[in-house]
Amino acid sequence: MRTLDTSGYSCPEPVIMTKKALKESPEGIAVIVDNRASKENVTRYASALGYSVEAAEGSGCWTLRISR
Repeated sequence: MRTLDTSGYSCPEPVIMTKKALKESPEGIAVIVDNRASKENVTRYASALGYSVEAAEGSGCWTLRISR
């Protein structure tokens, strides 16, 4: 699974980056985000496209596993 690190970016940039990555890897990706707004917005976006999202919290960041 491809990993996309969006740490340091604020919305809407992580959503835009996720959109591009999902076009390249439609089976799913892992996205690292470092703020709650990005976590919620990326999760909402992926869910709206029919993906399931599993979030795992780490040291100051979340890894969102987005899959079909």
